[in-house]
Amino acid sequence: MSMTMHVDIVSAETEIYSGTVIECYAPAEMGEVGIHPRHAPLLTKLKPGEVRVVLQGGEEESFFVNGGILEIQPHVVTILSDTAIRASDIDEAAAKEAKAKAEAAMADKKSDLDYARAKAELVEAVAKIETIKKLRKRK
Repeated sequence: MSMTMHVDIVSAETEIYSGTVIECYAPAEMGEVGIHPRHAPLLTKLKPGEVRVVLQGGEEESFFVNGGILEIQPHVVTILSDTAIRASDIDEAAAKEAKAKAEAAMADKKSDLDYARAKAELVEAVAKIETIKKLRKRK
């Protein structure tokens, strides 16, 4: 029997996932982090992207987070994000529309604050589109 750890993925609205897994992958600020049982404790920021968990039977589940905090303890992983959804629930058309709006807002810069907000929206939209592409490749 393989070693396991507990993963909780929580958004501002609800708990998205809670369960026992053998591996977890998350988009940390400096790059993707692969997490296995007995991982060294770590606290880091997350960037928008895909979180994957590998269940005991080898099945994978994917989620999208728009950023947040990742806390790793030897047998518990907690992901806190403003927005977290199952990757299969991402609306590709809405993500592409959000990307186009953000690009237009960046081009029509009225202030630094507007530009920064548009850039953050663009990063999130691109991350959603990339998550959808990764999900399609695996299927």
